[in-house]
Amino acid sequence: MALHRTSLLNQMDPESKEGKGSQATEDRLDSGLDSMKDEDYQAVAEEIHRLQLECEQHRASAPGEPLPEWRTQITEDGDTLLHLAIIHEAKDYIRQMIDLSKNTNFLNRQNDLRQTPLHLAVITNQPDVCHSLLLSGCDPTLVDRSGDTALHISCRHGNLHCFSVITQNCRPEHLHTAMAACNYNGQNCLHLASVNGFLSLVERMVDLGADINATEQHNGRSALHLAVDQQNHSLVKLLLTKGADPNLLTSGGHTPFHLTYGLENWDIRKELYPVTHPDLRELPDSESDLSEEEEDEFDMVPYDDIQWNGH
Repeated sequence: MALHRTSLLNQMDPESKEGKGSQATEDRLDSGLDSMKDEDYQAVAEEIHRLQLECEQHRASAPGEPLPEWRTQITEDGDTLLHLAIIHEAKDYIRQMIDLSKNTNFLNRQNDLRQTPLHLAVITNQPDVCHSLLLSGCDPTLVDRSGDTALHISCRHGNLHCFSVITQNCRPEHLHTAMAACNYNGQNCLHLASVNGFLSLVERMVDLGADINATEQHNGRSALHLAVDQQNHSLVKLLLTKGADPNLLTSGGHTPFHLTYGLENWDIRKELYPVTHPDLRELPDSESDLSEEEEDEFDMVPYDDIQWNGH
């Protein structure tokens, strides 16, 4: 029988957490760690962390131990009780269920929209829940039915708090995977932040190692192309300062400067002209709208029309 959202919250009663005191880790073993190089030490630390997570997950899903009932209940929309608790911002239930499900697949369960608890935490703007999920072992690289990770969603909506929590609390390989991944519209996180004009997010992603020249899969536009499309002069300046390539071509063979033809923001045109290669300033297969003297002086007098194939 399908369960309904309105009745599920009343059924939430996660089992009380058994007191399993963690062993103190203060004692230091003299194993020569102080003599190791920083990169070697980091590699050893990451391997120990990985093995610890695998052991904890194995114990949590030991064969023969039935799952608690609250973990198995699913609504007609595919939501677990954790999904519903996040949707309704039931903080106490959220905290209990996450604490009882550390490093288990329950934290990564996807509903019929392929949304994980982390997706819903970003959608409902609950950075504290994002933090708890990440520390408890959820996977930030999973995508919903649109191909969006939770980081994609935070970039689309300019959710700086959730973006900061995710980028600061997920493993480096997960972060780079999430930032580089393109959704089913062919856009990565940097493209989404750029097209929506979120300069702070763009700057942070580039500083975190995002490829500033990555292009959309469908038409080959870079973040700089998108900034020109949106007539966002501040973003154009930021991207150029951060090292964006002004000579990248779209799938149709256009540079960012080509996209300024026919647009009203003359300041963007002035910004891109000197950094664009001379051979890439004229529109492909068209006559230049600038005379030879204007090209030398770049006298900024707005043009009236574009000529295509001489017409």
